[in-house]
Amino acid sequence: MVKIMKETVNAFLQHLVVERGFSQNTLDAYSNDLNQFREFVADYLKASDDEAEAWRSVDLDLLNAYISELRDKKKYRDSTTARKVAAVRSFFGYLSANELISEDPTENLGSPRVGRAVPKFISEDDVKLLLSTAADTGTPEGRRDASILELLYATGVRVSELVALNVQDIDFEEGFIRAWGKGSKERIVYLYPEALSNLREYIGGPRAELVTNKKGETALYINNRGERLTRQWVWNILKTAAKKSGVDPKITPHTLRHSFATHLLQNGASLRHVQELLGHSNISTTQVYTHLTDSHIRDEYGRSHPRA
Repeated sequence: MVKIMKETVNAFLQHLVVERGFSQNTLDAYSNDLNQFREFVADYLKASDDEAEAWRSVDLDLLNAYISELRDKKKYRDSTTARKVAAVRSFFGYLSANELISEDPTENLGSPRVGRAVPKFISEDDVKLLLSTAADTGTPEGRRDASILELLYATGVRVSELVALNVQDIDFEEGFIRAWGKGSKERIVYLYPEALSNLREYIGGPRAELVTNKKGETALYINNRGERLTRQWVWNILKTAAKKSGVDPKITPHTLRHSFATHLLQNGASLRHVQELLGHSNISTTQVYTHLTDSHIRDEYGRSHPRA
């Protein structure tokens, strides 16, 4: 039955790509979560080889048993369990909308409540130290790495968006890049002059040296074989720079994204503007950064209020 049930899961995953424009990273997460659930259902029911009948047999008891499996047996954190339950909800919403089931068993299903984690960021001084350390090299690879870190902080793009950039996504005249975010949504992100200058120098120098064997390569950032960099490669670049500079070794590319947003807010940018720059579809996602600026606001109040 497991193999038969896989057909419906695959159809749903295809729907996520075609109809909802999900990225490969999100698709991989859904695939992992739903195939885990599919195996649980097959083992729990043990009976029917009829795929449609199997999905119609899923009820609240089975779903609660699945959540118990995730939390009590597999010891997943509440955030992980909540994500997996959300994937199951979405899947049954699809089954219901396509009349593959008559009732959605997830309608009354509970889910672990998860508080939104406060993003970790580094100070402006640490950013300066990290970028200056990365820039202190003469090799093509080193100058490329410095450009990558500068661009991550200058734009707040996700690492997946950065490695997907092509040379033609840079507009040097207007000073911005076109980034393609979640759901293949395009957004414009502007660059400060130094980041734009570094990018121009990288394309005219180090990239030209690295791409010698792959003249047709369109990727902005490439390895020494002239091929597009991977997310893991960028991760390693940042870890190496952090170690050399003495900055927090736990730093990740997303830490620079969080730092970008936090520093903008601390220096007077509006929440709505930061939302657009980050590519958040809902401002509530951006509001988490307001918690990081509370002390800054308190300091500003103390300096600015005539009675403070």
